[in-house]
Amino acid sequence: MRVMVFVPGNADSEAGKMPSQELIGKMTKFNEELVKAGVMLAGEGLTPTSKAKRVRFSGSQRTVIDGPFAESKELVAGFWIWQVKSIEEAVEWLKRAPFDGGVEVTLRPVFDPEDFGKELTPELRAREERLRAEVERQRSS
Repeated sequence: MRVMVFVPGNADSEAGKMPSQELIGKMTKFNEELVKAGVMLAGEGLTPTSKAKRVRFSGSQRTVIDGPFAESKELVAGFWIWQVKSIEEAVEWLKRAPFDGGVEVTLRPVFDPEDFGKELTPELRAREERLRAEVERQRSS
């Protein structure tokens, strides 16, 4: 099971303030544990929403909205993608993360091809597999 872990933004991350050297060290140690255990597939921090764009879709119309975005509950400052056996395992890993101060981190399972059932026809599945292989080939070169 793959799980995406959303790290929320706050006033400091929105201001572009970098975390302390101490927190970076703690986070690096935690990431090393995730990698050593074969859990971490990806993980990155995100720039403030002042550098972001949103695209609103309404019928055939596309509207581009420049950041920053005011609704702080929706801000994401970073993410991980983990490979785990269950959502419960992901929760146990997350409990070890060096967060404090009332931070609420969201974990969401990522769909696997099997989750789509018969709607993912053999032809669509083959196309999806070719796309994933191409992405991996591009990353490796």
